[in-house]
Amino acid sequence: MIQSIKKSMVVLLLITAFTSCNQGPTLQTYYVDNEEKAGFASFDVPTSFINVESVDMTEEQKEAYNSVDKLNVLTYMKEDTDSEVYKLELEKVKTILENPKYEELMRGGNSKDGKFVVKFLGDVERIDELIVFGSANNKGFMIARVLGDDMQPGELMKLGSVLEKANYDSTDLVGLKEFFK
Repeated sequence: MIQSIKKSMVVLLLITAFTSCNQGPTLQTYYVDNEEKAGFASFDVPTSFINVESVDMTEEQKEAYNSVDKLNVLTYMKEDTDSEVYKLELEKVKTILENPKYEELMRGGNSKDGKFVVKFLGDVERIDELIVFGSANNKGFMIARVLGDDMQPGELMKLGSVLEKANYDSTDLVGLKEFFK
């Protein structure tokens, strides 16, 4: 009797272990696997890197700013000679983002200039990770992961005007700014 209980417990633990492991690719693994490959560029930006000290913020904006920990960005700059590689990498990212754990907030763009999608992980009222994926047909694509704790989508949208006034022209974010021009 005790032997069968032990065997049942072992089988139950093994089933739990195998079903709880994520077998599919994630944005994190894609990021790590590609951040040093040719054609890719990556950077991590803590919120302290963006100088907002000279910007007047409301209490809601301060709360939203403080809920963000950092920004992870991975870009792939398309070259004329690597059209097939670009298409392959673009499909990999799209496949990852089709996972139902990434809930969609919005999408936009067009097939001529490029498209973007905004997705998130967490609860709709308290986001843990905000993902912005954009592709420009003639330039490449970009994945931005905004990481934080209990970020609120409505409050994050209010940060747009703060970021416009922030001083980051002297930082590495200029390259990201140029990507969207």
